[in-house]
Amino acid sequence: MIMIQGAAQFVAAFLGTVAFSVLFSVPKEHYPLCGTIGGLGWLICWICTNPFHMSAVTGSFIATVFIVTASRIGSTVRKCPVTLFLIAGIFPLVPGIGIYRTVYYTLMQESAQSLYYGRQTIGIALAMVLGIVFVFEIPQKTINRVNRIFKGKNRRKN
Repeated sequence: MIMIQGAAQFVAAFLGTVAFSVLFSVPKEHYPLCGTIGGLGWLICWICTNPFHMSAVTGSFIATVFIVTASRIGSTVRKCPVTLFLIAGIFPLVPGIGIYRTVYYTLMQESAQSLYYGRQTIGIALAMVLGIVFVFEIPQKTINRVNRIFKGKNRRKN
């Protein structure tokens, strides 16, 4: 049952990421990679929070690290800006429902629920920022080296 739910989560995130890529004017040839990065990123977050019972903040951090790393590698492979993959790929992790619930419970004067969702939303946003900063601190030479290993060209040219 969990495999079916995971597959459904991936497909929904993949399609959502591709749809956002269309709105973001990503060139069509990059749609499959954008969708894959976004779908796998969301799947990682979903697996962390559901089967492994981690917090949403921790799951978002781990998924963001994956998305940024995959975006940097994808940008070197496709020779295009990393933002094409990063902005589209991180779209499923944006805590929009948390913002909605915070405002909703504030308007309903349920301060405990509002505070809970507000803190969680800020935590997710900070985890995403820290994940992005963490991966962008990795030197581009290291990313290029990883890219060469994936391509099977791990020998240095003289």
